[in-house]
Amino acid sequence: MLLLTYLLLGACAGLIAGLFGIGGGLIIVPVLVFSFELQGMSAQVLTHTAVGTSLATIVVTSISSVRAHHAKQGVRWDLFKPLALGIVVGAVLGVKTAGQLSGPLLQLIIGCFALLIAAQMGLGLKPKPHRQVPGGAGLGAVGAGIGYGSAIFGIGGGSMTTPYLSWCNVRIQQAIGTSAACGLPIAVTGALVNIEEGWGNPALMPWSLGYIYLPAFIGIVLTSAICARYGARLAHSLPERALKRAFAVLLLLVGSRFLMTGFSAL
Repeated sequence: MLLLTYLLLGACAGLIAGLFGIGGGLIIVPVLVFSFELQGMSAQVLTHTAVGTSLATIVVTSISSVRAHHAKQGVRWDLFKPLALGIVVGAVLGVKTAGQLSGPLLQLIIGCFALLIAAQMGLGLKPKPHRQVPGGAGLGAVGAGIGYGSAIFGIGGGSMTTPYLSWCNVRIQQAIGTSAACGLPIAVTGALVNIEEGWGNPALMPWSLGYIYLPAFIGIVLTSAICARYGARLAHSLPERALKRAFAVLLLLVGSRFLMTGFSAL
């Protein structure tokens, strides 16, 4: 049942990653937390392991999603390069920060973020494009902020990158594609630092590589890469409003559950 859960989770995460350019982590992290609880993983490490494992799976999902978006000229590589430099620095700092937080506090932070994204998606809140893309230094600073938050939440950063690029008058398809590309340096950096942060922790379960739980990682990536390609194709052909509202309801439930669990454990 756990393997089936991870396979289905990978399929959903991949589809969402390709469709919205958000890396799938907003689905992966909550489901992993719940499944790790059922497996009896220590509360001390289960949220950190969910975040680390999510980032590791996004490495594979992002590669597949980026290839699909690039084939449709959906990635602005001129914007990606300065963003990626800042992202790497921010992601390292984000993982280090998360390592200093307790599991319940980390759940509270993720829960609040999930509720914010639920509100943004459900209400269709979008910044009106009214400015131009900043220069390299400005994009680097933005990338550092995105990398920092993404590494804490275990996401690919698309929920922040896509609205920002859209605000800067980047065409929405290119904003989604560039956002998907930015998820790769976030995920690679976050996964590597999570391995280092969790290395040798006695509370981890067998088959853990630092804060990456390998059985979950393998199950998710077996289906996520395939479904990410379909998601990217759908992003260029289907209206997103109904899907985003349904996803917002799911995030509302997830965020509320995280807040209740976090507060009760503090």
